[in-house]
Amino acid sequence: MPTEEKTFLLRFSLSAELPDEEESDDEAQPWLQEWEQQIKPALLKTVFAQLRAHPGWKIHVRNRGIPAEREVEIVMQKVPVL
Repeated sequence: MPTEEKTFLLRFSLSAELPDEEESDDEAQPWLQEWEQQIKPALLKTVFAQLRAHPGWKIHVRNRGIPAEREVEIVMQKVPVL
């Protein structure tokens, strides 16, 4: 059976302005921790809830060997509605 594919990219670029007296510590970046622990999980939960509201689509995460801190790929597959 033939398969057609299309890719759509939604990219987030994160940055934080730090006070002059605050040095960047790669180990303790509270703004990045906030993104990883609070914002990104809530965003993904909302995205999945919205996508699952559409019958006839299977949705799952695919890992292509890139760390989840850098990429989350969501795969949608159109399936016949019975």
